Amino acid sequence: MRNPDVKIVGVVGDPISHSLSPRLHSYWLKKYNILGDYVPFHITKNELPNFINSLKGDNITGINLTVPHKESAMKLVDEADASAKKIGAVNTIYFDNKNRIIGSNTDGHGFLKNLRNSAEGWRADNCPTVIIGAGGAARAAIVSLLDVGVPEIKLINRTQERAVCLLQEIDDNRIRVIPWGGREDALSGVKLLVNATTLGMVSQPALELSLDKLPKDATVYDIIYNPIETKLIKQARERGNKTVDGLGMLLHQAAVGFKAWFGVDPEVDDGIRNHLLEVLR
Repeated sequence: MRNPDVKIVGVVGDPISHSLSPRLHSYWLKKYNILGDYVPFHITKNELPNFINSLKGDNITGINLTVPHKESAMKLVDEADASAKKIGAVNTIYFDNKNRIIGSNTDGHGFLKNLRNSAEGWRADNCPTVIIGAGGAARAAIVSLLDVGVPEIKLINRTQERAVCLLQEIDDNRIRVIPWGGREDALSGVKLLVNATTLGMVSQPALELSLDKLPKDATVYDIIYNPIETKLIKQARERGNKTVDGLGMLLHQAAVGFKAWFGVDPEVDDGIRNHLLEVLR
């Protein structure tokens, strides 16, 4: 059984070397004088079921899940909370008072809080949106935007079948699937463009997308934070669009998990952002 005096948390993914979560949470652990550690776990899809099942016997307080495990984890936890059920993916795991493994999702909270903090004057009710991607992060972005009243979402994914499946699961008539080949035409008239894929991340190919048809008053939001300026963000900034990088989403979603594991609500401020930017610049 877990030793409650030594709190160990980690992040699980494949790949995992790019993750800033260990640096992030270690900063907060030190700042708030908490005895514990936050470590990366390189776990493949095939290894994930046994890894999750082993958590109850290990000295682990909780974990984060990143690509490609967020959707798979839904079937591996003892119970998914309301946020995970609504989004259909798990990015945070903690234990309840009965030692059950609870799956939660803080991505939607982090996505929306970062958008509101970074894009001054942003309004949901006047924001037709394009979202590229159909994985766990895209699910979180879509659900959070629909919840606050976005009138239209054009959903685009390289594998169109995944986008269609996601549309059927969320089942909201404000979502429309657009073929990959129509992604540039789909930018016409939108107010928000979101890259919710890994395209543009370190060691991954860039997102190939011309922004010529994107209105100049649209906001471009790339959930990738490594590198802090992706090709998409650079293109948007150079043509005068507002831009939102993925670091704020990482910080705000992480704060919710940190509180669940350690009982402290950490401050998301310039100190923690600059601490992470030191390794991104």
